[in-house]
Amino acid sequence: MPCSIYNWRNLWFYTVCSPVVNIIIAGPLALGLTICFVKLVREEPFRFENLFDGFKNFKSAFLTQLLISIFVILWSLLLFIPGIIAGYSYSMAFYILNDNPEIGAMEAIKASKEMMKGYKWKLFCLHLSFIGWALLCILTLGIGFLWLTPYVHATTANFYQNLKESKVNNQINPMEISTISDDNI
Repeated sequence: MPCSIYNWRNLWFYTVCSPVVNIIIAGPLALGLTICFVKLVREEPFRFENLFDGFKNFKSAFLTQLLISIFVILWSLLLFIPGIIAGYSYSMAFYILNDNPEIGAMEAIKASKEMMKGYKWKLFCLHLSFIGWALLCILTLGIGFLWLTPYVHATTANFYQNLKESKVNNQINPMEISTISDDNI
């Protein structure tokens, strides 16, 4: 009899508690991972503790993860493809939240949608380029993912940094540049 009670407790934990805990900590850990890789790309010093810096902005990180999950699931109800497109639209939300910790979850998602206009396909193709590496990682019984996963995260952080810089450069009006250069002469 005690064995069956123990099994019911395990079943309850894995079906109820584990997903709830996962939902609660997924956002802050995703933000912490983003913080680490953005620091790496920007050549700023980081420590292992930076992985947990997402908990400093717990409310926004949690809500961002929750809203992204809900939106992607709702888009996926239409078909699988709209869910993938939505996922790529929201893919820069944690990077934006990292650079602007004072904004809320919905603002980060809206900014990500705006930032990714015209760039979702490029990021998709970038991620598609890792398929060969992933197949090799599977051949190594998953050990290769210890190298591939950080490589993909660093590449995505570089994509964000380049996209952010190009958006900033494109927002400057060419007339302002000519006026500034005329004043300096």
